[in-house]
Amino acid sequence: MDLLALADFNLVARHGGFGKAARATGRPKATLSRRVAELEAALNLRLFERGARTLQLTEEGRALFARTGQLLTELEETAAAIASGGDRPRGRLRISAPLLFSQAAMGKIAAGFALAYPEVRPEIIVEDRPVDMIEEAYDLVIRVNPRPDVSLVGRAFLHDRQVVVAAPGLALPAAGETVPALVRGALGGADLWNLDTPDGLVGLPVMPVLAMSSNMMLRDAVRMGVGAARLPLSLVSGDIASGRLVLWGDLAGAAVALWALYPSRRLLSARVSAFLDYLKAAFPNGTPEELAAFLDG
Repeated sequence: MDLLALADFNLVARHGGFGKAARATGRPKATLSRRVAELEAALNLRLFERGARTLQLTEEGRALFARTGQLLTELEETAAAIASGGDRPRGRLRISAPLLFSQAAMGKIAAGFALAYPEVRPEIIVEDRPVDMIEEAYDLVIRVNPRPDVSLVGRAFLHDRQVVVAAPGLALPAAGETVPALVRGALGGADLWNLDTPDGLVGLPVMPVLAMSSNMMLRDAVRMGVGAARLPLSLVSGDIASGRLVLWGDLAGAAVALWALYPSRRLLSARVSAFLDYLKAAFPNGTPEELAAFLDG
C-alpha cells in the first residue's frame, strides 16, 4: 500500500473534503484527488461518496480512517522525535473533559502542565457528551464513571464520594421529618436520600426547594442555610473542617471515579504519557482530600 496515498486519504477524511484539505495543507487539490483515486483503485474499494457539493466517507472509508489515522500520526511523531534527537513531549494535546471537573480544576491542571512542558500546546474542550476519539482527533478524554468501552483503555486518577451537608443552623431532622433540599438539575417532588452513617443506613425524606445546574452554586447556597445538599466531598471538605458546614453522612452508592482514557489501538505519544504522569504526580493517591488541597492551593 502506498503510504503517501494513504496519508493524503487521511488528510481529506480529517478535513472533510479535497478543497478544505488543500487549503489547510497547501497541497494541490488535484494531487490529493489523484492520490485518493489511486488508493481506491489499488484497494478496489470506494472510500468516498462524491456528491455535487458534499463528500462523505463510505463505511469502508470510515473503517480505514479509524484504523490508519492514529498510526500515521504515530509515524510522524516518531520521525520528528528521531530527527530532533529525542522523544520529548511536543505538539498539540487535545483533551475532552467534563464540565464540572473542568470548572473546578482543569484550568490549574492545564496551566501547570503547559509550564512544565512548554513544547506541548494543550487544548481543553469542555463537554459532557460521549465523543469519538478517533474521528474527533482527541488524544485523551476525562470522564466520570465511564461505561466500559473495549476500544479505550486508561486509568482512574481521582476518587470522590457524594456527601450530604448542611449549614450548622439546620438540624438533622427526626425520623420521618422532611428536610428542605437543594438539588442539581430540575426541581422535582419529594424524594428519599439514603445516608450511610456510623449508625447504619438512614433514609432522609427531602423536599427540593431550590435547583441549580452547578455544584459550586449549590455549595454557595447550602452555606446560606437554605437546605441540605448532596455534594462531592472534595468540594466541601474545607467547609466541614472549618465548621461552616456539617456532614450528615455519605450518600449510599454514590462513589465517583474520574478516568483518563485513550484509544487502546494506539501507542501512547510522549505528550499523553507526560500528561498522565502529571496527573499522577498531582494526585498520587487519588483521594478527595488531595483534590480539595489542589483546589485550595
